[in-house]
Amino acid sequence: MLAAVALALVAVPGALILLLVEGKWAPLLRADNDARDTLHGFAVAHAGFVRTMQLISDSGSTLAWLIVLAAVVLWLLWRRLPRLALFVATTAAGSALLNLVVKDLVHRLRPVLIDPVANAPGSSFPSGHAQAAIVGYAVLLLVFVPILHGAWRRVATTFAVLMVVAIGFSRIALGVHFLSDVVGGYILGAAWVAAMAAAFNAMRVDRGKPPVDVRGGLEPEEAPSIAAGGAPKAPRN
Repeated sequence: MLAAVALALVAVPGALILLLVEGKWAPLLRADNDARDTLHGFAVAHAGFVRTMQLISDSGSTLAWLIVLAAVVLWLLWRRLPRLALFVATTAAGSALLNLVVKDLVHRLRPVLIDPVANAPGSSFPSGHAQAAIVGYAVLLLVFVPILHGAWRRVATTFAVLMVVAIGFSRIALGVHFLSDVVGGYILGAAWVAAMAAAFNAMRVDRGKPPVDVRGGLEPEEAPSIAAGGAPKAPRN
């Protein structure tokens, strides 16, 4: 049952945005063109804006996320938390694969501009940066929220939301994605994380543990082991 729900979390919103893009829905096309033309007109006249957008975009690149999430996986393995490490690795890798598959299916051309301020290879829909941003920051929160309390938890969540929005915005501002590419990346990324979190909760139930409210983290009881304060927990026989 939970597996079917997890599958639906990916399939339903993903199919909806795909239908709108493939069907060239007129309101969506107008929004795409308006955002492209407005931001590009501003970008070509403001070199500092372009540099800032490129910096933000680079912070959400594949290489950046590979470094961050690989470090998280190694940390969790050192803390003897293999299930959380597996969640991070499979969620990130699965999201990247999903993005490639959808890109290949849709095969949408990137925006064509007379005076481009940036270039990017490959197909346009969905935005890999936007999808990776929402998946990456969600994964970090799901793993580390149990060791954050009070204001620190609110600060971390707010920072994650702002960075996800900023990375998506930067891709439109640089003229390498349409607005709908970024929205599609957000939808697919959020759906994928929700599906993986549901699957992880199902695994907990199978091991005899109660399901958790993911707002408190995937394994809140492991907060002492996630934190750096103590020695890694002893392996179980």
